[in-house]
Amino acid sequence: MRWPWPVILTGITQPGGRATERRSDVSGELDRDWLVGIDVGGTFTDGVAIGPAGETVVAKVASSATDPASGLIAAVDRLIAGGMPGSAVRLAFHGTTIATNAVITGSLAPVTLLATSGATDVLAYRSGRRPRMYDLHQPRPDQLVPAERRVGVAERLRDDGTVYRPLESSEIERLLVELEDRRPEAVAISLLFSYRNGDHEHRLAEAIHARWPSLAVAISSEVAREIREYPRTVTTVINAGLRPVIDRYLTRAAEALQTRLPRGRLLVMQSSGGSVPSEQAALEAHRLLVSGPAGGVAAAVASAAGAGDGDVIALDMGGTSADVSLIRGGQAQVVSEQDVDGHPVLAPAIDIRTIGAGGGSIVTVDPGGSLRVGPASAGSDPGPASYGRGGTWPTVTDAHVICGALGGDTRLAGTLELDRQRAIEAFEPLASTLGLAVEAAAEAALEVATAGLIRAIRGVTVERGIDPAECRLVAYGGAGPLHAGRLVRELGLSEAIIPVTPGLFSARGLLSADIRYDLAQTILTRFEDGAETMLADWFSRARSELSARLEADGIPPAARRFEARADCRYLGQGYELVVAAGSGDRSEAAGIAERFHAVHLSTYGHAAPEEPVEIVTARLAAFGGLPRLAAATLPAGDEDPSGEALMGHRSVLLPGTADPRPVPVFDRPALLAGNRVVGPAIVHQLDATTVVLDGQTALVDERGDLHLAEDGR
Repeated sequence: MRWPWPVILTGITQPGGRATERRSDVSGELDRDWLVGIDVGGTFTDGVAIGPAGETVVAKVASSATDPASGLIAAVDRLIAGGMPGSAVRLAFHGTTIATNAVITGSLAPVTLLATSGATDVLAYRSGRRPRMYDLHQPRPDQLVPAERRVGVAERLRDDGTVYRPLESSEIERLLVELEDRRPEAVAISLLFSYRNGDHEHRLAEAIHARWPSLAVAISSEVAREIREYPRTVTTVINAGLRPVIDRYLTRAAEALQTRLPRGRLLVMQSSGGSVPSEQAALEAHRLLVSGPAGGVAAAVASAAGAGDGDVIALDMGGTSADVSLIRGGQAQVVSEQDVDGHPVLAPAIDIRTIGAGGGSIVTVDPGGSLRVGPASAGSDPGPASYGRGGTWPTVTDAHVICGALGGDTRLAGTLELDRQRAIEAFEPLASTLGLAVEAAAEAALEVATAGLIRAIRGVTVERGIDPAECRLVAYGGAGPLHAGRLVRELGLSEAIIPVTPGLFSARGLLSADIRYDLAQTILTRFEDGAETMLADWFSRARSELSARLEADGIPPAARRFEARADCRYLGQGYELVVAAGSGDRSEAAGIAERFHAVHLSTYGHAAPEEPVEIVTARLAAFGGLPRLAAATLPAGDEDPSGEALMGHRSVLLPGTADPRPVPVFDRPALLAGNRVVGPAIVHQLDATTVVLDGQTALVDERGDLHLAEDGR
């Protein structure tokens, strides 16, 4: 038996290379619409295509650090080779790490910043806070724009947006001459109090566009119309520096896809968990900073929706890092400000905690003699030592190979044979330093990696007053299922859900995302008589603007929905809490003050209903529903897996044991709904491996997901 829907998974290839494929013919009506999701990660590029009858074609190729678009193109080519009809693809969803990598590696296009005279050094002053309060020797973070590329503008607005010093035409001409001499690739304009009045910024931008039509120009009154000069300026600079990078990338990708998917429209995942057309993504490049991980969270939301009530922890453990997020009430937690490599960015983003613990994370011993995992990674080239591509550093993947969870007679992604001897050779120096046997050192490395995951999970649960024992875990990414059983046991989780294709889960999640647009505006007004009218009027105008965008995207009114929020605080407080405002009509706006008191009470344990409430920023999100394809289901089987599902046995060193023991290995595609895999056991598939510990059982549901739990729970 095999999964009832046709599946192809290509092997690991370099972009443009060839792969040995395991495939079955794709059946169904190929002249109907297909959907495609392509997730370009730091190590692998994953592709998932789903047809109208639920038929699935999947691909995994190696990403290219020097040419990320080549990974996307190679994945699409593999999908087409596997039977996906390119001419039948209607929508192509894309998640990418290119924006994040550009910021982290300092690969932004050179930006010239135009700021109000006397305020050009806001990037140097930052927020005035030390990232590590008690560290007297912490290095100063790099400035996004050096002093020599910051230019003062002779103009000034008051804090209410009225003009104190007008922007003269002669000043605009002076600035154009200065830009002519500097020849920047991008310009960021962030003037004081322009969130109240963007006239000066717009006049500057229009003059620059008239002189250099193709120059990337970002203005804060469009990019981030919110208070606080430092994050507003940072966001504008990052937008400007990313635009040329993203535009080149998406232009090449769109051109390549046009020949392969002639009917397909390219949509790009945003940090918020919603997608936008590629043209809009290039203009709002700062909204793509956690594009790839957001796809996995979107898939976790959809997966959790079909598995019961309660909070869900999403764990995406790939080759380079691990991302952890919390899903409450079936909704991903979205924040209005994110931190990217120490830079605050004002853009809605799924609240994700990232640590350097992936399959390729390098294991070292620090000067104090302690074992450490990450954040450095072997990546995909050369990769872990067991890949046999020249890597010599010991990694988490190598530790799993030594302990037996990976390797043996099975291959990674169907083609890559893992070399246990190379993994042992990589771990020997480290084991010698620790005075341990190689197997013990490898198991210790896995314990350290798991401890890092536990800290991250506690950060999104315990630190927020949530008991992880009342949560379910959705574990995905190539390495997530390897650690799911350990996390269930250590944290007392109710269960872990292992999706059908965990190594391709983020790519599949891209297909779950609706179109999303966001608007925000700082208002700064007390909640007094008339405030609800002003707020409702702003929501109404914003709804009209966002409806026009959805209309242009072909989203019918019945498929649109809106979520309004307001950032509020007690008068005199320095920071805000987010208060839901429904769809933003007047009745919803009128209840904001009461809801704020309740949110303040639940957050801080106290409230002051007698104190005046200040509305700081109004926010509106617009969603456009996109087509969904039917999910296939597994046929029912007996409680015991069939003999065909048993691939054999493998010697595995399990946690807490001194010696390896024979463990059955099951072929996941041969499992049927209702099958129970009793631990200890290994469940193997081409894109991931699941470890079921002794005293645990994994139940297969009708969708093909594994539900792993401690016996008796």
